[in-house]
Amino acid sequence: MREIVTTEKAPKAVGPYSQAIRFANLLFVSGQIALDPKSGEIVRGDIEVQTKRVLENLKAIVEASGMGLEDILKCTCFLQDMEHFGRFNSVYSTYFADVLPARETVEVSRLPKDVLVEISAICGK
Repeated sequence: MREIVTTEKAPKAVGPYSQAIRFANLLFVSGQIALDPKSGEIVRGDIEVQTKRVLENLKAIVEASGMGLEDILKCTCFLQDMEHFGRFNSVYSTYFADVLPARETVEVSRLPKDVLVEISAICGK
């Protein structure tokens, strides 16, 4: 029942992992960072710019599985600086206006490629 989910609309995995794994009616989406799916380069900019790119990548993977953002049950969010929390939430809330998933947000000392934010998700249908 395990199926690998991939899409060209999100960045390719930069290590030994899948963009997402579907298991039965659950989807486990790997942590997404602010990589442009076309160029493979980091989208430089402030927390709002990077958060938008991360959520667009996440959305593309979720949609490739046949689900939508409304099917996200839980997000795990990593911020390089908790001072960005309010600005991060401003962008995040535009993607999850109607159905709010469970979530935790933590500050970490460093993220891959020195980005400002990373988000992973668990979805179910």
